[in-house]
Amino acid sequence: MTVTRARSLAPELILIDADPEDDLEGLRRLTLWAGTRYSPLVAPDPPNGIWLDITGCAHRFDGEGPLLKDILRRVSASGLSCQVAVADTAGCAHAVARHVPSGRPTIVEPGKARAALSILPIAALRIEPGVADELRRMGFDRVEQLIAAPRAPLVKRFGKQLYKRLDQALGQIPEPIEPIFPPSVPRVRRALLEPISTADAFAQVITDLAADIAHRLSVEGKGARRLDLFFERVDGQPQAIRIGTASPSRDAKHLAKLLCQRIEMIDPGMGVEAMSLVAPLIEPLGAGDLGQLITRRGKEPDLTALIDALANRFGQRRLYRLAPRASTMPERELGSVPPLSPAVSAGWDEDAPRPSRMIIPPEAVEVTAMLPDHPPAMFIWRGRRHRVAQADGPERLHGEWWREHGHEADAPYAVRDYFQVETTTGGRYWLFRLGDGERPVTGPMKWFIHGAFA
Repeated sequence: MTVTRARSLAPELILIDADPEDDLEGLRRLTLWAGTRYSPLVAPDPPNGIWLDITGCAHRFDGEGPLLKDILRRVSASGLSCQVAVADTAGCAHAVARHVPSGRPTIVEPGKARAALSILPIAALRIEPGVADELRRMGFDRVEQLIAAPRAPLVKRFGKQLYKRLDQALGQIPEPIEPIFPPSVPRVRRALLEPISTADAFAQVITDLAADIAHRLSVEGKGARRLDLFFERVDGQPQAIRIGTASPSRDAKHLAKLLCQRIEMIDPGMGVEAMSLVAPLIEPLGAGDLGQLITRRGKEPDLTALIDALANRFGQRRLYRLAPRASTMPERELGSVPPLSPAVSAGWDEDAPRPSRMIIPPEAVEVTAMLPDHPPAMFIWRGRRHRVAQADGPERLHGEWWREHGHEADAPYAVRDYFQVETTTGGRYWLFRLGDGERPVTGPMKWFIHGAFA
């Protein structure tokens, strides 16, 4: 309707001039943000969509479901409303995201694209509005009716674009996306004289690209923390691999080695005609990083190279080292930190040793003691009876009252009395009694085993 008519119906109506160019730039910025977090292959889908090829990326978020929920949560927190869907094909994901308004992420199981599309309206195929209206007048309301209809008459009337969109959504023909990158991101590309498809040929091109990107990074005085390698196949279907480094690096041999270790993930199809290497995450190269580069050249052991190889093979989240944390509870005295994070002094009391093997959570045991506040004389653990030859303790630890649940056991503000015991068979264990026997709130006076000494 016209603005005059709209204002006559709603006098309080607020009008804002449309700015398509600014809207497109905002969509592009949002796309680049998604590329830094979720996938190396992202592209805007004007006027209001974003493509993300998450092939090989979902495991970084423990699955497709958590990845989609993270997208929905972060985009919604910015004040935008969005629908998120994932499917085998771009066309199916596009259709489901726009025509299944469930309010939550939608996942189309592998091989179920045809079933998901069948119940959707014809307009879900991204065809011209006039074509969709004409098809509805002819009785085609859902995609399943179009699938079942003879193709020749409809192609003659509406052109090949109609069934091209249908075949793309069903995965019968490829639909590549053209990824975008910020202008400031270092990027190098090699176009090939003829398509290649062997691992040795890929390795040679990767070596050349790594040398090119290392030169660009050296000019900027920076090192790469993440690299994305794109394979441009003859059929237009993109392929990509991503690697990360524990610290900034511009060592061409090291980066090429990490990339070559993932060649087996690439399906060359009929051949690859071009390859591009992009460094979406770079950081200044500090003195420590330069020292590591000298160490590599000096043929001395290089922990960074080992960490990079393991992290890219098994995932960043599975590689960590233990570091002390401020906690009065033994099961929380250690935490996981990145492998190359700065060392932190332990600050533990050497007079209060901890067992080399911790049992988390502590397991309940049956204990016989002379008096409630005496050390155990005998305990039964996992169906076996252990007689105590000697014991040392107690070492009293109080629950952490500042936590929502101060203790994992029965009482919120529990007290633990720990004993180091040695059995007649030579075993050394760490047992504790929950509670001090004076106030019921401190614990039920039950016994637990928390670890074993080497």
